[in-house]
Amino acid sequence: MSKILMKGNEAIAEAAIRAGGTNYFCYPITPQTEVAEYLARRMPEVGGVFLQAESEVAASNMIFGAASAGVRVFTTSSSPGISLMQEAMSYITAAELPAVFINIVRNGPGLGGILPSQGDYFQATRGGGHGDYRMLALAPSTVQEAVNLTMLAFDLADKYRNPVIILGDGNLGQMMEPVDFDHVPKPNPTDKSSWATTGAKGRKRHLIKTLYLDSTEAEILNKKLDAKYEVMKQTEVRYEEYNLEKDREIIIVAFGTTARICKTTVDNLKSQGIEVGLFRPISLFPFPMQPINKIAKRPKTKHFLVVEMNTGQMLEDVQLAVLGLKPVSFYGRQGGNVPAPEEVLEQVKKLM
Repeated sequence: MSKILMKGNEAIAEAAIRAGGTNYFCYPITPQTEVAEYLARRMPEVGGVFLQAESEVAASNMIFGAASAGVRVFTTSSSPGISLMQEAMSYITAAELPAVFINIVRNGPGLGGILPSQGDYFQATRGGGHGDYRMLALAPSTVQEAVNLTMLAFDLADKYRNPVIILGDGNLGQMMEPVDFDHVPKPNPTDKSSWATTGAKGRKRHLIKTLYLDSTEAEILNKKLDAKYEVMKQTEVRYEEYNLEKDREIIIVAFGTTARICKTTVDNLKSQGIEVGLFRPISLFPFPMQPINKIAKRPKTKHFLVVEMNTGQMLEDVQLAVLGLKPVSFYGRQGGNVPAPEEVLEQVKKLM
């Protein structure tokens, strides 16, 4: 097994190429600009398309067009840049097109700063833009997992003809870790000939649209999309349990970079003879409601502690999953501050 030491942003860029994502439209914004820098060099080497647009709005609509043609297309951006892409995301979802959006989150609200945050959870999991739509949202915790989930995202986008968003953060984009590309599952692109606008030669034309003036037609589309989201909820839930092979009284729930910190907390507590479990959602939509609810129903479970780099966004989903069966507490840092393992340990001891 050969591993390469890579920065998170560059590893994501290479993973997209290896997944067949050779069409990239972007606008630079820190802390993810290394993705564009890397692809500006690599795309010509693989015969791909790299285009730095005049704005995030322009880039996202270029993605709309490329996705309509059936190619694997993606972009990377950060928080306010993703906000500018929200209108196109809604259009792309309504048109039932596959595309991958990668958000290396910076702190906010507003322009904020370049330090890491998880403040875009609501934006990623609630659609974000206008209308009744959802996107698959995946949250990697390591650079290797960012590679794995980036490659998976293209397959999922094709499978559901729906955008997929990867939610990382500034830490994940900037850190360097060993990455193994050899054992990542190979891409599995689907046949798009039945809908892609590849030129109507010898066949009926394909029409891609999002405008439905007739209320009945519009409702049919919305019900079709909703049925698709229900399938996602049944088949695409992903999560990790750490030190949960036995029932634990206190369960920490965290995702992404924060979950790495909480793993250290769990290990430090274990060295003190204190057993605490960690539940890490990998899919933020669909959120692992049922697995958390099952843990909440265990007699030994006494308390949940949600840890995030925001003011409590995933907290609401955990509360919905627990359904009042057990108390749910929250600890968060904001403004680009990252919680230390010792801080989380102190919160756990307060609950004991």
